[in-house]
Amino acid sequence: MIDLINRIHHGTKHSVLYAIVFFLLTGSCHFLFAQISPEIQAKRDFWEDFLKTAKIVDQKQMSGREAVTSPWKLTLEKDGTRHYGLWKNPKGRQKGYLEGWKWEIAAYRLDKLLDTNAVPPTVERRFRGNRGSLQLWIDAEMSAKDKFEKKIPVPYEKLDQWNKMLYIKYTFDNLIANEDRHSGNMLIDSEWRCVAIDHSRSFRISKKFVEKLIYTKNHKAGPMVMKQIPRSLYDQIEKLDFQNVREAVEEYLNDKEINAVLIRRDLILQEINSRIQMLGEDAVLY
Repeated sequence: MIDLINRIHHGTKHSVLYAIVFFLLTGSCHFLFAQISPEIQAKRDFWEDFLKTAKIVDQKQMSGREAVTSPWKLTLEKDGTRHYGLWKNPKGRQKGYLEGWKWEIAAYRLDKLLDTNAVPPTVERRFRGNRGSLQLWIDAEMSAKDKFEKKIPVPYEKLDQWNKMLYIKYTFDNLIANEDRHSGNMLIDSEWRCVAIDHSRSFRISKKFVEKLIYTKNHKAGPMVMKQIPRSLYDQIEKLDFQNVREAVEEYLNDKEINAVLIRRDLILQEINSRIQMLGEDAVLY
């Protein structure tokens, strides 16, 4: 499968045929909007096992300036593979916000369930005797913050991909009530894929997070609208229920948190269906 994706990516003369075959084999268009690189996506099981079992050969705690929760950057090694991982275990209220390391894992597992492929592999791992989340380190060209501060334009040929990525981010963050999405935790790679990290302020259950969505035209930072999303993502959101969410997230969300996700599922569907009524299905789903 990864060879097929590489051939499409490098633009061989048979790329259109390969793309059609890919569609027929998978019945999905998720590779068109995936933000995790094809290499990581294809080896997700490998990376999950690696994060759980690789030997920690070096460790460095990041400062509060680099990351609010002061996580640890771990150097991991197993069977000739060496890679970094980000370990964190915040819990409770910190600097005015409710933080939780379990929500990092729940966000990754929901990302897998929805097939959005935007969150790096994330597992539970003990470090220094404590439970915490360990996420695969993503080597990025820049963060979205760098992009905006340095006024780096999105290449014209990547603009449609970029916009659709933002709409998917709004949708996913609405579902998990991630109140902390900002340009510093969106990592951009050389292909202008944008990976979402840092979900320790997600899965809120208070009244304000179940009565309305966070990312809408009325967002305090400016309009953030779910203008277009893949049909497959719409279908996956529509299929969410207590049982399949529980099976996906296991102990990492409690019942109240799952029920809040399902309330937000309905709010998302209501908003998207409203846009479909106004604009037509083909203008909203692709």
